[in-house]
Amino acid sequence: MLHRRTVGDVMTEEVLTLRPNTPLQEVTALLDANDIVAAPVVDDGAPIGVVSASDVLRHETGMPDPQGQDGNDERAWGKARARTAGALMSSPVFTARADWTIPRAARELRSRHVRQLPVVGDDGLLTGIVSRSDLLDAFIRSDVEILGEVEQDVLGRILGLGEGTVAVEVHDGVVTLRGHVSEPRLVPVVVGLCQGVDGVVAVDTHLAAAREG
Repeated sequence: MLHRRTVGDVMTEEVLTLRPNTPLQEVTALLDANDIVAAPVVDDGAPIGVVSASDVLRHETGMPDPQGQDGNDERAWGKARARTAGALMSSPVFTARADWTIPRAARELRSRHVRQLPVVGDDGLLTGIVSRSDLLDAFIRSDVEILGEVEQDVLGRILGLGEGTVAVEVHDGVVTLRGHVSEPRLVPVVVGLCQGVDGVVAVDTHLAAAREG
């Protein structure tokens, strides 16, 4: 099987964390000094919430949000009066697992409308954090890297095709295949495996089944 990169491959393991009783002034200073937009709040090693720059902004405005909407939301007003990370944080916290695939993590970020997810182990303790930029980086691969994986792993190791049977070109993530395979049913298999390679944008196929003598 192809090695598909997971959250564990791209996540940041050294994570800036906050305590529930971390003063708000310290929270603001830590986010600014480390140039990050959010940090998990951790209690006994387990993430219990997240404080974002947006949360801090809402607090500084003295309103539930910068536009002053949701003014009747008591919880929002409580956060606007917060003095610690625990009072300001958003919870419950949505988490990821290190063995998740990159597409799964991307779908979770999108569905939760968040920019990053704390990563936890089987024990629920924090092991890292994964952001949108981490996931994007996983798909940004050079054409040379993609070419090598297609030739060596897909065509060689998995399919066992002889060298020169299928010629491969990669340009801007688009894989072009030219040559022949032993049976017609192998054509969609080759295409499907190539599409599964991280960083591949599309597969342009010019493959034919070799005639039996």
